[in-house]
Amino acid sequence: MNITDLLKNEEKDLCVIRKLRKGETLFREDDRCNEVGIILEGQVAIISYLQDGTEMVYNRLKKDSIFGNNLIFSSDPYYKGNIIAETDCQIAIIHKEELTSILKENQSFMIEYLRIQSDQGKQLNSRIRLLSQDSAEARFFCYMHDHHEEISYSSVSDLSKDLYISREALSRLLSRLEKEKKIYRDRKGIRLL
Repeated sequence: MNITDLLKNEEKDLCVIRKLRKGETLFREDDRCNEVGIILEGQVAIISYLQDGTEMVYNRLKKDSIFGNNLIFSSDPYYKGNIIAETDCQIAIIHKEELTSILKENQSFMIEYLRIQSDQGKQLNSRIRLLSQDSAEARFFCYMHDHHEEISYSSVSDLSKDLYISREALSRLLSRLEKEKKIYRDRKGIRLL
């Protein structure tokens, strides 16, 4: 279920549906956030660039995710990265005034919105804890703990992005941990032993 399913018909009419092609930028870093976006289809990334041109991916958001919700009521409501479509996307945009009205009038939507907000806060805390680990191994075990000691992954490259570790370093780490019999790994996933 998408949060937009909780909107009444007249509330759905307040949403602006944007279709983006892969690679298209919806919002740029330092743009003022006056709306929230709800991803109906596809995936976006929040990306910034360092002075040397290095790309920093802050977050990847998939179908049913919301962005802008941490900024829209903030005292500093400016995007900290570019919102870029990683795939073709369809996004429902709700402006601040309409969102405020919907939150007042639609309790089911408000509760789901607050749940999503809370879950994103927990995810941010997990990411901060993960990034504060001082070694690749500590980061890996922190990630495993957060995922109840068993994870599935599509590729080492994708997992390395989640862990903020190079693919090569993660491959070496997984091979070593497997030899030490600390993990069991197959094509479906990894589990702690």
